[in-house]
Amino acid sequence: MRVSLRDRMRPSYGQKVFLLATLPLVLAVACIATLVAYQSRQLAEEEIAFLEETLLETKQAELRNYMSLARNAIYHIYGPAGPDDEEAKERAAQILAAMTYGKDGFFFVYDYDGTNLVSSKQTELITRNWIDLTDSTGTPVVQPLIDLARRGGGYHEYVWPKPSTGEESPIVSYVIGLQDWRWAVGTGIFIDDVRAEVAATRAEMEARIRDTFLWIAAITSVVLLGVFASGMLINIRERRLADSKLAVLTQRIVDTQEEERARVARELHDSISQILVGIRYGLELALRRIDGGGAVKPTLEKAGDQLNLAIHEVRRISRDLRPAALDDLGLSPALKTLCEEFETRTGIRTRLDTVALRNSLSAEGKTALFRVAQEALTNIERHAGATEVKLRIKPHRRGAALTISDNGRGFAPRRQGQGIGLRNMAERIEHLGGTFRISSSPEGTRIEANLPAHHLTSGAPARETAEA
Repeated sequence: MRVSLRDRMRPSYGQKVFLLATLPLVLAVACIATLVAYQSRQLAEEEIAFLEETLLETKQAELRNYMSLARNAIYHIYGPAGPDDEEAKERAAQILAAMTYGKDGFFFVYDYDGTNLVSSKQTELITRNWIDLTDSTGTPVVQPLIDLARRGGGYHEYVWPKPSTGEESPIVSYVIGLQDWRWAVGTGIFIDDVRAEVAATRAEMEARIRDTFLWIAAITSVVLLGVFASGMLINIRERRLADSKLAVLTQRIVDTQEEERARVARELHDSISQILVGIRYGLELALRRIDGGGAVKPTLEKAGDQLNLAIHEVRRISRDLRPAALDDLGLSPALKTLCEEFETRTGIRTRLDTVALRNSLSAEGKTALFRVAQEALTNIERHAGATEVKLRIKPHRRGAALTISDNGRGFAPRRQGQGIGLRNMAERIEHLGGTFRISSSPEGTRIEANLPAHHLTSGAPARETAEA
């Protein structure tokens, strides 16, 4: 038998259970991880922006301090000098040109027309007009500095070559205006170290987020392995338990079959066989009497009576195995016949309160309820010591119910409820999705068997009461 690819790819029951257990967990972890990543990235961006803003504010404060030093250095010259005092301007320019700090720190001066007057570390700019100068990104450089100086001072960010390396780098410049001389005096600090620190912080944040993802993935893997391992253990345990139960059930079925075979064999041996032997002896006696000229009619009549008795016994055994009335007439007539035979055989008064169910029960439902009644009457005959039995069967909204009660001595169901007869009754009903209950006391025993509604078919039941 060839197995298609679709059948091979179809998951087994265990795989479906595992997927059902793990998929919600995986989805929940994925949602949590996404939310954590989003929140972490948002928080990181806020922290990075705050860090960058703080560093820039620090740089700007540093620039203001440098400009205060420069202004104090030339104030004694600028204060008393007039607008056209070229000597004072020259002395001030020399002082500013000499003031440097760090590796790349210097002061610059532009007049309001855009001509560079001071640039100690980039002297090629001096005496040339740079009013239209822009950086490599197209940002104007000199004109915004002059505009800020005219307004009293301010900050301007652009890209400028570092004197130490010649490589372009972002720079923040702070300028003030000497309005009498029409000078824009300023200095700048390269902020590539700020950008580098911000980039390092961002990389560190990304690494933390990545580590968080890895931890979540590791924890999820451990949990999934735990679920898989526990599922495997439970599956193995349940399979072993199911195998043991199946073995017990199989043995019980075999025992039941053997018990039924022994009963049938006993019935055949004790009744049919004895009757047939008697018929054979009667026929042999009749033959001898025919040869001797004796009367054979009484012998043949007796043999005929025994043959009728054998036919009756065969029908009784056949009816016990599977009553024909159950298939031909329905459950109610079969129960009526069962009760009549039970009362005749045992002398126990038996009352049947039923409805003519006709075809309103499925074949499995009829068989199950009949076998429950048959087994219950057998137990009552053997163990109960009852004088009266009541059977009641009726359909209801949730299905059909069979109730059997007696006034016998009762028993303790918990101790004796594991008998094969009671187990067979319970398993028959539970196999069909119904419920089976036993209540017993010294005043009697009550058995209730309920079948679900899907075992009811069409057919209007008519009520009837039968007393055997």
